[in-house]
Amino acid sequence: MRVLVLGGDGFCGWATSLYLSAKGHDVVILDNLSRRKIDAELATESLTPIRPTPVRLQAWKDVSGRTIQFHNLDVAQDYADLLAMLNRYSPDAVIHFAEQRAAPYSMRTFATRRYTVENNITATHNLLCAIVESGRDIHVVHLGTMGVYGYGTTGDVPVPEGYLKIRITQPNGPDIEREIMHPADPGSVYHMTKTLDALLFYFYNKNDNLRITDLHQGIVWGTRTQETEQDERLINRFDYDGEYGTVLNRFLAQAAIDHPLTVHGVGGQKRAFIHLRDSVRCIELALLHPPKGKQRVQIFNQMTETHRLIDLAHKVSALTGAKIQHVENPRAEEPTNELIVQNDGFLKIGMAPIALDDGLMLEVINVARKYRDRIDPTKIPATSRWRR
Repeated sequence: MRVLVLGGDGFCGWATSLYLSAKGHDVVILDNLSRRKIDAELATESLTPIRPTPVRLQAWKDVSGRTIQFHNLDVAQDYADLLAMLNRYSPDAVIHFAEQRAAPYSMRTFATRRYTVENNITATHNLLCAIVESGRDIHVVHLGTMGVYGYGTTGDVPVPEGYLKIRITQPNGPDIEREIMHPADPGSVYHMTKTLDALLFYFYNKNDNLRITDLHQGIVWGTRTQETEQDERLINRFDYDGEYGTVLNRFLAQAAIDHPLTVHGVGGQKRAFIHLRDSVRCIELALLHPPKGKQRVQIFNQMTETHRLIDLAHKVSALTGAKIQHVENPRAEEPTNELIVQNDGFLKIGMAPIALDDGLMLEVINVARKYRDRIDPTKIPATSRWRR
């Protein structure tokens, strides 16, 4: 397929672009390099040394013989250029990563709240408008989040894949059975933008018959894929800081420098997880199994397992000897929750999940130890507050 990857220079976007190119797909990256600019804003950087985009692309050509094209383009601002790209390349699919992806950053200041909404929602709407205006049949694959469902305790009721069966009681007639989108319960401005994305997808699917797959992804851990391991210049991001570092990667980086594992509150929060290698495989599976015709928005829960955060901390502690430190939780959330997730969709079409216990945690620790001199301990604490 010919695939446009919006946000292809970022953490998930870069790994996905290389994976799809290695599989023989024709990949074009559109990215405004905003994630690199945010590093400068926060006075931090990836634990792993990220090369300039032209160096990365040349390295990939050197090791694979394949070319990934790149265009510096802001999807939220450059609508005319985005439309021109769709008409120029006539892609079979567009993978949409071009959103500010960190919940803590979205809550950092009122400026970052506004930026997250203005960038994420406008980027999504521009893409949908441009596809309709182009008149082309393009499959949109969007990276969403499990956080759209919220993390309220649901007991033994599994979180379904996007849609919920309900029964409506009529005062003077039989009950009506319907299937609706699962109620949204965002926990941050970032998560709120993903729920608004879902409404945009619903409308453009209903009104303009756009074919859309929305992937509600769990927390990604790991940093290496088979493609990024082929050359040091291809190395992927490894965020360990309190704004962008996902919780397991942060624990593993902390362990690498003998820093206590910082657990928010009692650590009773239960979350869904997926390894980066599974994430990129799921993206391709979504490309290979698009919705057909006037089918409603296709929603997959892109995760492999659930863990309570304190249990993760104990796993890392047992593996490394790191101490555990409970700190104040800066988020507005319940101290504990239950979470059962359905992920039958991807299992049925070929996903073979990588589990935490498959030895890859040690691989991540080794990466962190290799670059431990690049860790700034002052950037480890989560400083963003959910409430004033």
